[in-house]
Amino acid sequence: MGLTGFLTEYRDLFRLQKRMAGIFPSFGQQKEWIEKLRRVDRHVKTAHNPSHILEFLAAIFALKPGVPGCIVEAGAFKGGGTAKISLAAKYQDRQLVVFDSFEGLPENTEEHQRSVLGHSIEGWFKAGNFNGSLEEVKENVTSYGDISVCTFIKGWFEDTMPSFKQQVALAYLDVDLASSTRTCLKHLYPLISPGGAIYSQDGDFPLVIEVFKDEKFWKEEVGCTEMPIIKGLGKKITIIEKHS
Repeated sequence: MGLTGFLTEYRDLFRLQKRMAGIFPSFGQQKEWIEKLRRVDRHVKTAHNPSHILEFLAAIFALKPGVPGCIVEAGAFKGGGTAKISLAAKYQDRQLVVFDSFEGLPENTEEHQRSVLGHSIEGWFKAGNFNGSLEEVKENVTSYGDISVCTFIKGWFEDTMPSFKQQVALAYLDVDLASSTRTCLKHLYPLISPGGAIYSQDGDFPLVIEVFKDEKFWKEEVGCTEMPIIKGLGKKITIIEKHS
């Protein structure tokens, strides 16, 4: 590992330690969870920065018992994020429902150029990219997460989500495309319990931002009388809260 890689890993570890200290008072618990999460990163190829998904894990740990519902993940890739979320879901005695095609991204004509954070995303989201088979994901979650709390729903979101009617406490979207984001918001947001939220890892993509900002979409397709509170618009992690 070069100096740059070492410094990056050190910074990530420092952030992880600091966040865990804010969640768990016991140093033993902090150390245990840091090792669990870093073990996933060592063994499973992921498309997320560890600090990004940590925001969602912290939200799971902070969930109040009065907020009913399962945890949902949309977009599993190889199952690295799934493994981490499953551990937090198990800790909170929540079920985790995982939506993915398990065939990579769908055919699309979306032209993504640059993130609003400045880096190029051109060519990232071609059909078939970020492909992890259901068997591969299950194997990784079995090895590094807790598959006992998981239900896997295979298929394209537009085919599988309309029939899903479970109450949802928190949802995590890592779906890349604006079209997939629209589908997830349309079908999942009405299921979010008051006090819950949807977290999107794609909040820095201009085409996805357009979806978040589309007042007509929220009213006519999602069924909101007014747009929900959206935090972090234009940042990597965008949070859409549900208050009533």
